[in-house]
Parts: sequence; C-alpha cells; structure tokens
Amino acid sequence: MIHREKTRRIMIGNIPVGGGAPVIVQSMTTTHTKDVNATVRQIKRLERSGCEIVRVAVPDIESARAVAKIRTAVNIPVVADIHYNYKLGIEAVKSGADALRINPGNIGSRGGLKSLIKEAMIRKIPVRVGVNAGSLEEDILFKYACTPSADALVESAIRNVRLLEDMGFRDIKVSLKSSDVLTTVEAYRKVASNLDYPLHLGVTEAGTLLRGAIKSSIGIGILLAEGIGDTIRVSLTADPVEEVKAAYMILSSLNLRKRGITLISCPSCGRSEIDLIRITKEFEKKMNAVTTPLTVAIMGCVVNGPGEAREADVGVAGGKGVAVLFRKGKLIKKIKEKEMVHVLIHEVMELSKKKGEE
Repeated sequence: MIHREKTRRIMIGNIPVGGGAPVIVQSMTTTHTKDVNATVRQIKRLERSGCEIVRVAVPDIESARAVAKIRTAVNIPVVADIHYNYKLGIEAVKSGADALRINPGNIGSRGGLKSLIKEAMIRKIPVRVGVNAGSLEEDILFKYACTPSADALVESAIRNVRLLEDMGFRDIKVSLKSSDVLTTVEAYRKVASNLDYPLHLGVTEAGTLLRGAIKSSIGIGILLAEGIGDTIRVSLTADPVEEVKAAYMILSSLNLRKRGITLISCPSCGRSEIDLIRITKEFEKKMNAVTTPLTVAIMGCVVNGPGEAREADVGVAGGKGVAVLFRKGKLIKKIKEKEMVHVLIHEVMELSKKKGEE
C-alpha cells in the first residue's frame, strides 16, 4: 500500500483535490478554445475516456469569453490556462471557469495579479501556480547559472505561493514541470517537503505517444509511489484521449485507481503456438470502451500461462491452435484459437454486467 502525503483539500468545481481524495486525471484540449463546438466535442470525448478535469488555453479575449458556453455544455470542471495578460484571467473567471492555471512570474504587473486573485477569491475558485522549466523568472534563472534546475523550480514555486498568500489567498494547487524526468522528480520531492498544497504532477513536453508515455510513467510513477501527487496529466504530442488512457494505466499499475481492462499478456516467444500479438491487439482495440475494472490475461504457452490466466478475472492460456479458458480461477473449457477474441469479449461483457448489478 502506498502512503500518500497529506495535503490541503481544495475543490475544482465538484471535484475534491488533495486531502486524501483519489488522484485525479486531467488533460488539456488541443482545439482553439474560441471554436466552441470543436472544443466541446473534444471535451466530450475526454469525458467518455475518464478525464475528470480539463484545461483549455486562453490566449485571447474570444477564448476567455468562450469558456462560458463551453462550461455549460460539458460535465467536468474547466480550467482556464492564462499567460501574460491578467485581464484574460479575469474574463475567464467571469465566464465561469472552475479554476485558473497561471504562472505568476509572467502574468503581468503585481497590481494586475492582485486584481486577478481578488476576482478568484470573490468567486471562490482555486488557482494552480504552474512553474515550468521553460518559463522561469529571469532573476531565478540567472541565480542558477541559466539552468532550470530542480532548486530553481522550487524557488520559483515557493516565491509565487508566498506572493498569493500575502494577498490572503490559499486556494492553491502547485506544479513544477520539466521535460527532464529526474529534474521533475527532484523538484516535486523538495517542494512536497516545503509546502502542503496539493500537487499536480506531470513531465512537460514529454513527447510523442510512446516516448512521452514512457517518460511520464517513470516520472509520475516514481512520485506517486512515494505518496506525492494529487492530480496528474500525461503530456503527449498525441490525441489527448491517449493522455487519459496512459494516466489510468499508471494509476492502475500502482493500485491507486482502477478503470477499464487491466491486460496481462506475455511478450510471446518461440514456445507460443497461437498468434498472440494479433489476438491481443484485436481484443484490446475492441475493449477500449469498457470502464468496469477487470483483469484479463492472454497468455501464449503453458509455462506461465495457466498460472496468470487463473489469477485473472478472465484468462486464456494458449496451446497448439487452442487455449483453455479460466473465469475467476476456475477452468471453464477449451476453445479454438479463432474463437478466443469473441469468447473473451463475451466473458468480459458478462462480468461487467454483473459488476454493474452488484
């Protein structure tokens, strides 16, 4: 069991964050926010995939005003991402944003920041202090020899948190992101020992689907295993739905959250006498929409196959063109290779239906 660090509780819309609440999955839209229809369509897809909080970019006044229409059309909290212009933040707050993400170091004048925080306090919405290695304050960057080190990220975060606290504001979440995994991990470890605000985890600009998922799994996974983190985003140069899938796989691997199919399958080798790669790909593709937490094992031979299949909710262990089917530890029957995907899908849907009725 992972012992999670205790942080303050904040609310983003109707979602509790920190204070022992489950780790929440976030993503960000890739549409132009002012294109309301396209943005709503994408958020709806994210909702179906299990996304619980969504962030939208607000680079202009049209986007800030579009938040109002977007918010009424979707079911999950919407966070407005603000840079350089505090007035856009004020407009987004007035338009119904559930939270703000800002970097106080680039938001404008101290007076502007104060006006924005005052509006957030009036409407009781939280603010994420989002520190990024690519946009540190010049004086901090200079202090650390122009290197966005973990210490530089932490100093920026603490400085900006204290700035908001001096304004009487404590409805805060914090993130410290770098594209370097080890820098990210070190920064979060250090800030977790200095602040008790909830932390949003992520490795920024992580890369394409495979590379980004691996980097994020290592960085986010290390921190979650140490009990650090209250929300996560897997940043990918890909469809944001893939971010949500990857996030749940990370959480499921650590037994922190369960959603959908946990697939156990062997890497295949010369002992396998079924087309394991094809079968597994076909099954996974057809089961993407299942949200019930279930473990499915698809194994290629008799070495580890029966043991893994027996431990799963549903499992098959392959032989020469055939496989044996297990359900909840019991051997059910022998099936032909060509039947495997169909039989597995049927078993999963039956178990999913039973769990829904419980």
